[in-house]
Amino acid sequence: MKTIHGLAAALCVALCAGPALAQAGYPEKPLRLLSGFPAGGPSDIVARLVGDKLGEALGKPIVVEDVTGASGNIASERVAKSAPDGYTLLMGTSGMIVVNPSLYQKLTFDPVRDLVPIVEICVQPNFLVVHNDVPAKSVAELVALARAQPGKLTFASGGVGTSNHLAGELFKSMAKIDIVHVPYRGVSVAVPDLLAGRVNMAFLVAPAALPQVREGKLRAFAVSSLKRSPAAPDLPTMAEQGFPGFEATAWYALMAPAPTPVEIVERLRRDMLRILAQPDFRKKLDDVGMEMTTRSPAEFAAAIPGEVVQWAKVVKDAGIKPE
Repeated sequence: MKTIHGLAAALCVALCAGPALAQAGYPEKPLRLLSGFPAGGPSDIVARLVGDKLGEALGKPIVVEDVTGASGNIASERVAKSAPDGYTLLMGTSGMIVVNPSLYQKLTFDPVRDLVPIVEICVQPNFLVVHNDVPAKSVAELVALARAQPGKLTFASGGVGTSNHLAGELFKSMAKIDIVHVPYRGVSVAVPDLLAGRVNMAFLVAPAALPQVREGKLRAFAVSSLKRSPAAPDLPTMAEQGFPGFEATAWYALMAPAPTPVEIVERLRRDMLRILAQPDFRKKLDDVGMEMTTRSPAEFAAAIPGEVVQWAKVVKDAGIKPE
């Protein structure tokens, strides 16, 4: 009997120690980092910057995969339903996590419940840009033009529910104008049509907007954050252009399936916090117009439920529907 009890106890210890031992050896193979938008867009850019640095810290390569569609829902769902072992991660965006639950009523997963935030990486404003043929030289002139031609002007976005779409909807609402939304599968896909004049304007993130503005291919009128962007300090905010309180920015965060062991989440969080503090990483984000986060991991996680409620009201008031 003692022998049986002893074997049972030993088996129990072995079973309990198994996950701990596996976590202690993490990672033992390459990781996957999913982005919900096309290559060349901001989500893909941040994912690749993080993948390079985090892969070095972990001692294993990180493969970035762009899984596009449904405003990032396909990538979010794939990660949420993947094995919670730390080998499949998500480059989450504010649109994917706090906006999509209000847009898509039949999601088979809950982004807030089924994904755990590891760390917020950066925040990015949008820049209101227009095609050079648009006969307006300021936000005020653009509003006057839109009011004179209701339903004629168009604005592009990287998809329904993205920050650049919501910025456009907020502009429509606050300016009381009728402009037509044209959604794409990502901002990098929208830019060629904007450059060709097939759409008139857009709120674009810095990597998509500023190179075109500097080359004279587009004109920029304002930035969508409450403060001016370090990437374009001479460009006024929408608030400065007569729209007080106007804010439509996007955050980017590393996330994992919710049941991922705490030890693995904490390992990734520690490594990411060290990476975020590195001057060369900060410079790379600065170079593409990203602004470093000021929220701690705890503050970021605590803010997510409130942001869901905030954007649910915007979605409802604007009558936004999935395309």
